[in-house]
Amino acid sequence: MSTSLENFASLPLPERLVDKLRERKMIEPTQIQREAIPLAVEGKDLIAESQTGTGRTLAYLLPLMAKLDPEQKATQAVILVPTRELGMQIVKEAEWLAEGTKLLVQQLIGGAALSRQVEKLRLHPQLVVGTPGRIVELIKLRKLSMHHVKTIVVDEVDQVFDLGSQQEVEQILKGSLRDRQVLFFSATVTQGIREMAKRWMQSPAEVRVRPEQKTAETLEHLFFVCEQRAKIETLRKIVRSLNPRSAIVFVNETDDIAEVEQKIRYTGLSIAALYGEAGKQERAKVMDGFRRGKFQLLLATDVAARGLDLPGVSHVIQFDPPVDADHYVHRAGRTGRMGRSGTVLSLVTERERFIIDKFAKQLGIEIAEKAVYGGEVVDAAAARGRKAPAPAGGGARTGA
Repeated sequence: MSTSLENFASLPLPERLVDKLRERKMIEPTQIQREAIPLAVEGKDLIAESQTGTGRTLAYLLPLMAKLDPEQKATQAVILVPTRELGMQIVKEAEWLAEGTKLLVQQLIGGAALSRQVEKLRLHPQLVVGTPGRIVELIKLRKLSMHHVKTIVVDEVDQVFDLGSQQEVEQILKGSLRDRQVLFFSATVTQGIREMAKRWMQSPAEVRVRPEQKTAETLEHLFFVCEQRAKIETLRKIVRSLNPRSAIVFVNETDDIAEVEQKIRYTGLSIAALYGEAGKQERAKVMDGFRRGKFQLLLATDVAARGLDLPGVSHVIQFDPPVDADHYVHRAGRTGRMGRSGTVLSLVTERERFIIDKFAKQLGIEIAEKAVYGGEVVDAAAARGRKAPAPAGGGARTGA
C-alpha cells in the first residue's frame, strides 16, 4: 500500500481528532498508522503487525473513536488487552481523545472491584477496555451487552493467547454481532493467530510494517558474560558506569523477583519491583514513582511489563535471558520508542552465550559483547587484552 500520505489531516479522520493530535504536536503518522487507519475506518477486518513502539495504539484507537456515536447510549466497541497496565494506558489515551464529547470510556480489568465496574456500566459507556476474563464474566452476569458492539480489537494478541485467554476471546467473538469488525494488533503475528483470524474474520486485510525488522533500528544491543553468582555485581557496575536515566530490569521467574530486588537494593542502586500479584493501587504507585524518577530501576517479569508505555526508559537490562526471540523483541520494545534511541543489555553466563548468538541470527541484529573494566563499559576483547598478568609484587586493576 502506498505510504504517500504525510500527515494526520490527510487520513480519513474527523477534524476534531486531528486537532487533538496537534495539541501534542503529533502531525505525521507512523507507517502502521498510515496503513492501518484507512482500512479500519473503512470497516475492514484487520491483522496488523509492527514492532513495539511504532504507534500501534493510535493506529486502532483513532478510527475506533472516529466511528463511535456519542448519542447512542450503548457499548459500541470493545478493546481486549492482556494486562491491566496496558488497559489503563489505553483508557487514558481514549479519554484524552474523547475530551469535549459525550463519549464515555470504561476500564474492565480483572482484579478490580466487580461491583464498582457494574455500577459504572449503568452509565452505558460507548467504549470498554478490559481483560478477556473480566469481559466474559460481565457478559455472563448480563451486565455487559454485546448487542450493539460493532468493533472488537485484540491488542498484543500474541500475549493474550500466551496467557491462556484465547478461549475467552473466542467466547466474546461468538457472542457478538455477525457483521462486527475485528482487529488484531501485535508486534509478532504467529500462525496460530492467523488460524484464529480465518475463523472469526471476513477477508481480513493484513498490514505488516517491516516484519523482518523486529526491533527498532535506533536500538543498540549489548551483552555481558559473567558467572551466575556475579550477575548482581555485574549489574551494579554496569548501572554505575552507564548511569541510565531509567531502566527496566527483566527476570524470568516471578518467584525470584523479591530476592533479586532485595539484593540489588543492597548494592545501593535505586530500584522497585512490579509484582504481578500486587494490588491495583500498589502497582499504580510503583509505576507512578518510576515515571516521576523516584527510582532508577524497575524490576519486572515479562507479564508484569507487557504493554507498558514508558517513553523515558533509556535502557532495558535482561538479568535473565528471554525464553525466545519474540520475548526479546517485546522486552527491547520498552525502550527506543517512536524513533528514540535506546540500549538493550543482556547478562548471560558462558553456557548461555549461544542464546545471544541465536537471537542475533533470528532477529537479524548485531549484539556486541562488552565488559566492565576500570569502571567503564568497554569492548570485551579490549578488556581481555588489558587483563594481563600483574607484575611481581603489584596488583592488577580488575574492575569498578
